[in-house]
Amino acid sequence: MIAALALALAVAAPAGKQGEGEAAAAFTRMTALVGEWRNADNPASPLRIGFSLTAGGTVLVEEWRRRTQPHSLTLYHRDGATLLATHYCPQGNQPRLTLAASGTKLSFRYRDATDLGDGESHLHDLAFDLTDPARPVRSETYRAKGSAEPTTLHLVRAAGEGITPPTR
Repeated sequence: MIAALALALAVAAPAGKQGEGEAAAAFTRMTALVGEWRNADNPASPLRIGFSLTAGGTVLVEEWRRRTQPHSLTLYHRDGATLLATHYCPQGNQPRLTLAASGTKLSFRYRDATDLGDGESHLHDLAFDLTDPARPVRSETYRAKGSAEPTTLHLVRAAGEGITPPTR
């Protein structure tokens, strides 16, 4: 009887539970990015990428700045069994991406977008290689009219330089 009860509970368990654990683990790994980063391959670049937590620690904010000018914003948060990334792009569209692979290499894939014009450039793929937490690699691919434009940034901490992170 106990075995039958255990089997019934296993079958009745929500399918998303394992995925929810995966999304939570991926979000936790991403919180290691909290702080300010710069392009390791171009130390003179004015680009800075800041990561901070908001909404009681449930949302990771990625803010790009060129010197003091805001450039773009990406918010990462759980949505049940998945992790979403919503990118607020200088092009004026807002692609939403869903976690497609996790581990030390996190990959997000295009889900949908708001305010996206036909053929307009938009973020389609996004990935973080967190194998070396001191030197994460951020890759992204923009798509427009059937063409793809991939870029990769090797990041290092921007010691002593301050993006003012959003407050909770």
